[in-house]
Amino acid sequence: MQHWPVHEIAADARFRVVREMPPLPAALDAEVDRLWAAAQIRMGGRLFNGRVFSADLITPRLVCGHWTEFRRIVAQMDRHALHPLLGVRPLAVGGVILGPDGVVFGRRPAGAIYQAGEWQLPPAGSVDPGAAGGAGAVDVVRQFLTELQEELGLPASAVHDPRLLCIVEHGGSHVLDLGVAVRTSLSAAEIRAAHAGHGNGEYDPLAVVALPALPAFLARAGALLNHQAPVFLARALGKRIGFLSD
Repeated sequence: MQHWPVHEIAADARFRVVREMPPLPAALDAEVDRLWAAAQIRMGGRLFNGRVFSADLITPRLVCGHWTEFRRIVAQMDRHALHPLLGVRPLAVGGVILGPDGVVFGRRPAGAIYQAGEWQLPPAGSVDPGAAGGAGAVDVVRQFLTELQEELGLPASAVHDPRLLCIVEHGGSHVLDLGVAVRTSLSAAEIRAAHAGHGNGEYDPLAVVALPALPAFLARAGALLNHQAPVFLARALGKRIGFLSD
């Protein structure tokens, strides 16, 4: 069974780009190209080789890294043994949205490249250069709010009190998921309407689960619940729902 490390993050932690993406030896670059081409075939040519923040150093108050290319991430996800050579730890954001009717969950499509078919806490997405600020700063909350608009059709004004929770690291691929907790005054019906009318179809179905119903929902989801969700829920709501633990 893979180990999923949890990295503690302060509420005011900073994220910074501190170096350029390192070049690859020719043989390794060719292997990355081969794995990327195979993934493109599997995904019907839908993959885009954009840039994603990759962490080199994680401390509670500062996370330093560089922009890497998506093809390196895909290669490492396909072949975990490449991590010592590629050294990428791509950062993504994921949310705990708590409203008056409960917590928002979404199920990823079966064809997704990462955690396909699993229930997760939306929104979620890679930290890309759209989050870049001055002097190498990376605004992870801005990235979260961008994903909120794209995936759920909710504007930034629909949520408040964003709070960084922790980072969960995938034991094989070394993908890093950063939890962000927010609150909303929107009802379940309003959230579903925004998702149906303005979201990008990332989740089907979308569920808003009342806190008393969470134990039964998580039990039904079983192995289809992504690994980081219970960790984020425990950090965001642990004092209110004691059945969850890290």
